[in-house]
Amino acid sequence: MGYREPPAGLSKRARRFVGVHGIWLEASAVSQWRLQWEEAGIPSAVIDRVDEYQARWGGLALPAAPGLPEDAAGPRMLGADVPEREGGFPDQGWFFEAGPQRTAVPYSFLISSDGTFGIASGDDEKWIPLHGSIDGWVESLALAYAAVDNADTVTKLAGSAIDSLDLTSMQPVELVNGRANGWWYRPGLLVALYAGESELFGRPGYRTAFLYSGNIDTEWL
Repeated sequence: MGYREPPAGLSKRARRFVGVHGIWLEASAVSQWRLQWEEAGIPSAVIDRVDEYQARWGGLALPAAPGLPEDAAGPRMLGADVPEREGGFPDQGWFFEAGPQRTAVPYSFLISSDGTFGIASGDDEKWIPLHGSIDGWVESLALAYAAVDNADTVTKLAGSAIDSLDLTSMQPVELVNGRANGWWYRPGLLVALYAGESELFGRPGYRTAFLYSGNIDTEWL
């Protein structure tokens, strides 16, 4: 365990969040598994992807913002596992675990062959992309912390109450690279919508939204 500079390419807000709140734990190097994985038939290009992920993110533990759904809170610690190829998810290609769950939930956090970060249930082989990359999830978590600190009021909506939200009048926050989970902005208002678990389980009532109003400006974009 020790200090590491936050990964390059993140926004200033996310780099500050990782630097202040992140803890870097010991993580195994992919090099010690490479020969075994190659002998098991895992392509070198796939192993290289896991190696890059582990070098950039392996060992990073970030706190979950209070009140977030488990899919939005993300893995307890970032760290890759053995790449696998399954028939139903994410896309008939190779994927690997992004990190272990924080609690006992019936799904895993995965990185797909195109770098998308999402959740998957092994029981029915269902794959739900949450963010276009793991960087997007880190940006989303950093934004959740910043929004709580800067908003005058925070309103939580769940289930059918979310149907009243008009996101067409807002701009998506591109940094979070949202898929099932995403953020939207207009002057004075920032909205986070979490629908990952809802889509995975087919339960509309699981959708959750947070509305942050007040001192919100263009820096959130």
